Amino acid sequence: MLPLTAPPESVCLLRLSAIGDTCHVVPLLRHLQQAWPQTRFTWVIGRTEAKLMQLIPEVEFITVDKRAGWRGLRELRGACQGRHFDVLLHLQLALRASLCAAMIPARLKLGFDRARARELQWLFTDCQIAARRDEHVLDSLLGFATALGIPSPTVLNRSIPLPAEALAYAQEHIPDKAAPTLLISACSSHRLRNWRTERYADVARYAIDRYGMRVLLVGGPSTLERETAEAIQSTCPAAINLVGRDTLPQLLALLSRARGLLTPDSGPAHMATLVDTPVIGLYAATRSARSGPYFSQKWCVDVYDEAAVRFRQRPASALPWGHKIEEPGVMDLITTEAVCERLDALMASS
Repeated sequence: MLPLTAPPESVCLLRLSAIGDTCHVVPLLRHLQQAWPQTRFTWVIGRTEAKLMQLIPEVEFITVDKRAGWRGLRELRGACQGRHFDVLLHLQLALRASLCAAMIPARLKLGFDRARARELQWLFTDCQIAARRDEHVLDSLLGFATALGIPSPTVLNRSIPLPAEALAYAQEHIPDKAAPTLLISACSSHRLRNWRTERYADVARYAIDRYGMRVLLVGGPSTLERETAEAIQSTCPAAINLVGRDTLPQLLALLSRARGLLTPDSGPAHMATLVDTPVIGLYAATRSARSGPYFSQKWCVDVYDEAAVRFRQRPASALPWGHKIEEPGVMDLITTEAVCERLDALMASS
């Protein structure tokens, strides 16, 4: 069955969430579009993530309300009724996503190899990609193209066309790209991956005092993100608080005009990668080599090895590749000095 000997007429990609992981799908989708220009592509995706990804041209989007439970599955089945895709790419390991895969008719359903197909994903596919170990998430997704018979790309196409209103929003808040701007997106959806607000404020003051940078606080409208931004701004009043004020396309446009982004393991880290903006990523609970910003590994502060010894009493090499060390205090292993040193290196680079 694989690799395919001719381009399929229709391909469905299944990846519901989260925003960072859907960003990893973009290079795969764009690579497939380039290799098979006549193929019709459909993406089954979460409603929030679709607000950004629907900007990609020549792709049909079917949104799933992830909070709707069985009702959401029935709605997906209805949306797929009377259709039959040539290929389904099952790109998500969660059982919820596999139940969605069962609602999508396809001649061939391709998923991860048995070793990586957690939560019984292998039961919902009939073909698997080649087994690999210790890969970045983005590389693991490109394995789907390889399985289909498409050579690996030499350059990753990550482009998402931005609407004029998003570009105007970014222009308003970063009017001069020559004057360096640091964005701080302080919150991950996993609370134990978040850094102390006073340390963010220390770095913000350092950026302002040392480099004359404009510092913008960005993020979603959740209570946690709003309270975190307010706490940072209370210590560093010069930081401009935009949390909860932008849409995902507007945030992507802001990122495209920034000198850099400071963030923990979060979706904005991968949004920044889409627009080639360097990311100073903060990694203690997770490995930057697995889930960090793909082109910004050298800018990240990664103390996962130290966290493994401190909280698991063993070296990181002895832990499973995807193991998370989400423990109280793990992010305290990242010092303000280490982050400022990465900022220094970034500002010294071309």
